[in-house]
Amino acid sequence: MEVLRNNKVIGYNNYYFSKKKNIIEVKNQIKFNVRLFGANIFNVEGYGVEQYNEDKLISYESKTLQNNKKKFVSLYYDADIDKFIIKGSSFRGQTNTASIIGNWWNHKLLQTDSQISPISGSIKEQLVTFIKKDKIELYGKTYDVDHFKLTSKDMNLPKNKRLNFDIWFDKKTGLILKVKYSRMGNWEYRLKKYE
Repeated sequence: MEVLRNNKVIGYNNYYFSKKKNIIEVKNQIKFNVRLFGANIFNVEGYGVEQYNEDKLISYESKTLQNNKKKFVSLYYDADIDKFIIKGSSFRGQTNTASIIGNWWNHKLLQTDSQISPISGSIKEQLVTFIKKDKIELYGKTYDVDHFKLTSKDMNLPKNKRLNFDIWFDKKTGLILKVKYSRMGNWEYRLKKYE
């Protein structure tokens, strides 16, 4: 995925999938940089690995450098209590297994009541609303998509902590094609290619 701010490409968010026996591994690399008047005002560089056994998340590890602050998540599934155990830079504790890692490759994000921040491990309760069937054009191709709005359940949260995303989903491929939001500018994640 390309990351754009104010319609200018500033970085990428790439996912790599592999499978060994029943284990599916998803590696995530993200890097972008926002410059204003020649100065860096916001930058992110990170790496994460999700592991699934028979479509169930069993572990997630990530390290991210956001504006020179180290953030991390270490998550594993505890079968004895049927919960995720999380040690993150902004949350330590447990959560139910209905929560999804908030990465844009996973369309199940549109089917759950809560997501886990892939950067800090915090739990975010969310509402997903179907807006309409739509057509979008990306990189010279036109897609028939479903347009959703994903927002925080608690809209009393500070604006910089609130979820507020428009998401365009392609049912045919099961892929999220585009994500759009506004925070210090207009941002988009666009799926450029997949194999």
